[in-house]
This record gives sequence, structure tokens and C-alpha cells, in this order.
Amino acid sequence: MVEAHLVDSKSTFSIFAHLLDARILRALADMGFARPTLVQAKALPIALEGRDILARARTGSGKTAAYCIPVVQKILSAKSSLSASDETYQVTRAVILVPTRELSEQVTACLQSLLTYCEKEIIVVNSATGSSTHLQRALLADKPDIVISTPSRTLGLLQSKTLNFSSLESLVIDEADLILSYGHDEDVRQIFSGGYLPKVYQSFLMSATMTDDVETLKGLALRSPAILKLEEDEDEALLLSQYSVQCSEVDKFLLTYVILKLRLIKGKCILFVNDVDRCYRLKLFLEQFSVKCCVLNSELPLNSRYHTVQEFNKGVYDYIIATDENGAHAEADSDDEPEEDGLQDSVGDKLTPTQRAETSPDEDTQLEPASKKRKHPQNAPQPGPSKPKKQKRRTKSDKEYGVTRGVDFVNVACVLNFDLPTSSRSYTHRVGRTARAGRAGMSLSYVVPKDQWGKNKVVGGLESAKNDEAVFARIEKEQAARGSKIQEYKFDMKQVEAFRYRMDDALRSVTKSAIKEARIKELKTEIINSEKLKAHFEDNPLDLEYLRHDKPLHPTRVQAHMKHIPKYLLPRLVSAPAIEAEESQVGFVPFKKSSARGRGRGRARGSRGGGGGGRGGKKKSDPLKKFR
Repeated sequence: MVEAHLVDSKSTFSIFAHLLDARILRALADMGFARPTLVQAKALPIALEGRDILARARTGSGKTAAYCIPVVQKILSAKSSLSASDETYQVTRAVILVPTRELSEQVTACLQSLLTYCEKEIIVVNSATGSSTHLQRALLADKPDIVISTPSRTLGLLQSKTLNFSSLESLVIDEADLILSYGHDEDVRQIFSGGYLPKVYQSFLMSATMTDDVETLKGLALRSPAILKLEEDEDEALLLSQYSVQCSEVDKFLLTYVILKLRLIKGKCILFVNDVDRCYRLKLFLEQFSVKCCVLNSELPLNSRYHTVQEFNKGVYDYIIATDENGAHAEADSDDEPEEDGLQDSVGDKLTPTQRAETSPDEDTQLEPASKKRKHPQNAPQPGPSKPKKQKRRTKSDKEYGVTRGVDFVNVACVLNFDLPTSSRSYTHRVGRTARAGRAGMSLSYVVPKDQWGKNKVVGGLESAKNDEAVFARIEKEQAARGSKIQEYKFDMKQVEAFRYRMDDALRSVTKSAIKEARIKELKTEIINSEKLKAHFEDNPLDLEYLRHDKPLHPTRVQAHMKHIPKYLLPRLVSAPAIEAEESQVGFVPFKKSSARGRGRGRARGSRGGGGGGRGGKKKSDPLKKFR
């Protein structure tokens, strides 16, 4: 859902009746879009005039529809003046480049809803999916009107001449600030300098932030663009309460166990980790205590990941463990450009040739054939270069996975940074998954002190956690510049120590062999669900509701008594009346004993820092105050 304060309350889509096809307006009404958002109201008239657009607006502001509507309208207008027998009637007129496969699925879904009443006139193909090469070639052979893809996949299709952009009218780059940082720099450069694009076409650059990467793409793709900046409300920062905890690697598991098992978080929670092994280690650890959660990582098939996100948004799962590999590696260098002059110069040198390639057509004509001659021989030999080429393709597919941006998570009450990202920009993207649509939210980040790193042999030490303190200092600096403050929270470890012996037992059972077995088992299960049942689910979509992603993996013995918390372990912190006063809120909450049945159990209580209610009159408070 689009946030209420981002909607233009003074206008409706009917004001565009003279510009938009009646079928588009009818589809928008079916989608529940009665009023345009601010970015849509500004972008649509300019886009329909044929001008290039650079739009800066936050996630959830309606940027996808802002470019989808004019793209569809242009295609309908072009086809209305042609006969079906004309050679130029069915050609590829628009391409939408996105950084991740997850985002390509969401854009495809938006377009399909928009084309409800004109789906026969306009063909849409998402080439970023994991479908076979033969199937993709068959789909692209029909010359779809709109192609949605990642830059790497687009370049491959252009080089193999499966895709032809000679009749292109619209080029869209969504999440432009992530396209280059996700490792698509070389691919984008070759698309623009390889002679694949026509001389005249309309370009859209949509971004949530203005970075050096966006400036680079602006110079490559846009010509005298209209720049739209949707400024954020000053109160946006007040909706997000940010906390940090200094703890060891082992204490991360202890605090997570206490927080989730006692249900101190009321609502849905995303737990971010930095690699796939950590993802399954945490899942297996929580399974020991019968805490159900699902995983999201780059190893799983695309449609399984997409279905997991959809079910999470519906409320089927409360906890999702997401692997943010790009936040751990890809963005680490680019984030610190302003702080180190040497690094900034090297990045500038790296991006300058990309801009020159666009401004010097003579160099393009000379370099392009040579580059093709160098690349084709690498693909031809079978024995030698085939292995490294295959490895490179695998790396690219990993980079096309991303959950910190673009993916639409709904009503997230809390973001838990189990592993701290390696850049302040990635941190901003992670915590941006909560405190949306006018709702309050909170984030909690674990920071490992340098002297505590690698002390435990069972857990070991995450390599990226070595520099947690330095990275966190940069994160605090950037958040302070945004008007936000990350509060340090010190748990009363005496209250938590009672749970340590249970945590130790569970953690010892999660061995490396158990993690490996769990990864293989999960991957096999999801591949079966993804491929074998795909045709069945297309015919029986309601059966998807029975496909669960949070089933226990059980590679190790789970002790039955760990499922329940004995009464003597429950902390006594605050009287019942004091807690009842905050009962109606949502978020990170204290714990009290239940007096209804005469036995202790965890109950979720609210706080002012959680993910509930509206914005009016809400003050920030310490949601963990009574748990100190």
C-alpha cells in the first residue's frame, strides 16, 4: 500500500482522462488507485510529453506505476495508428532494467494488473526469471512489447541477438542507485556503448537516493531530463526507533532466543544475516525452541523466494531470516567514498571511461567490434574456459538477488540486524523495511566489539564482524546527519543469564555438518516445489496456500522440553498494572507472568517504538525500558 501522506489528495486519475486510454483508467480503478501519488501526479504529464525523467522518491511512493502507466500508454498510442499486418506493429518498444530478480517479479505483476483490459494488445516478458534459455528464446521470438530484465541478462540476450532494440521507444532503469552497486557496472556500460540502442528514445531513471552511480547513469541515459524530487516529511525519522546492543557472537543467539521465545516483539520481524551459512545456523538454532521461521537467500529458486515474500506479507509467517549478501560485500567499498580521498579517486577513475564511451561515438565504433571478437572466442572452447565462465555466471546470479531494496515487505514491526552490514548505506536500506505507510517501527542491531570477536569456538567469528565498531561509527554519523539517533540499549544480562544453559545446548547441536545437510535438504525441497509443481499451481492457484516455507528441517535431534519455558526462568520485572497501560501498542515489549491460568508464559506487550498505529501525537519512548 502507498503511504497516505504521499498521495495527492487534491486530484484523481480522472484529470488524466484526456491523456490516458480508458482501459488504463479502468484497470487503475480495479487496482484501487483512486488518486495518484505525488510522484505520479508530477511524472505522468511530463512523461506523456516525451521528456526524459529523473525521479527521486522513497520506497513506497508509487514510482513503479509512475513509469509503467506512460510506457503502456505510449505503446497503445503507437499501435492504434498501425494495422496488425504492419511489420512495425509487433516490436519491442520498451525495456525495464532492474537490479534484482525479485524486483522484476513485482514490476511484472504491476504491469499485468495494468494490462487487465488490453492484455491482447501488449505482450510482457520477464526475462530475469530462472526459466530455460530455450523457453526465453521462444518467448522473445514473438517480439514482446515490454521486456523486464536485469542488465546482465539483457546484455547476454543482446549479444546472442535474441533481443533487438532497434525499435525501442522507452528505456526504464528502476532503483538506479542500486544498478551499478550490484555489480552491473560493466553490463550497463556495454549496453549503452555497444550500439544496441537507437539514437532516439525516452528514458526514465527512478531512484530512492541521489548517489554518484545515479549521476553516472544520468550522463549515459538522459538528455535534458526533468528532475523530480519528492522531499521526505521531516516527521519520517520520528516513526523509526533505532537501537543497538554491544554483545559477543554467542550473546547474539542468546538475546535473539529470549526476544523471540518470550515474544517481546509483537508483529512481523525480519532478521538480517550476512551469509547463507548464518541463515541456516540461526534457523536450526531457533528450531530447537520450536520458533517457526522461514529463510530467504540466493540459493533458493526465484519463484520460491517470491512466494515466501508474498506469504510473509499475508501474515502466514511472523519471522523471516533474510540473507543480505550484497550488504555484506558488494556495497562495502562504494559506501565509504566520501571519507577516504584515495578510494574516491579510484572510483572516479573507474566511472570516467563509462561516460567517455557515450560522448565519443568514434571510440564506440572502434571498440565495439574488438570487444565482440574478444568475447566470442571465450565462449567457443569447451574444455578450458568453460569452467571459469560457468563460475562467473553463478556469481552474477547471486548478485541479482536482493531483499534490502525493491522487495515489498508489508507491515514489518521490527528489523533485527543479527549481523551488522558493512556499509551505512546498506544499513539504511535494511531499516527502511520497517516504519512505512505511516506506521511506527523499530530496529535493533547487534554490534560485536573487536576484543570479543572470534572468542567462541562453536560459533566462530563472522569475517565482516571484525570491523563492526568502525562500521557502526559511520552508521551513527550518517543517521545523525539524517536527524536520527541510534540509542544504545544495555540488556540486564542477569535477567537473561538464566536462559544461557539452554542456549548453549541448542547451539552445540547446530554443527557444520548439520548446516550443510539443512542447506541441501531445503534446496531440494524448494526445487521440487518450484519446478515439479509449477504447472499444478498454475491450474490450481489456491493450493499454493498449503505450500509452507517454515517447515522444520530437523537435521539434529530436537529436545522436546526446549519447546516450553519453565516458570522459574521467567523474569519478574514490572507489576501488571504498569504493563496494562501500554497493552494496546505494538513493538518491542517487556514481559510479565500471566495470572489468568496461574502459570508463567510470555505475552506480547506494546511499546511506542513498534510497528502499529498512526502518526498523530505519538512520542518516541524506550520500548525496552522495563526490561532493563
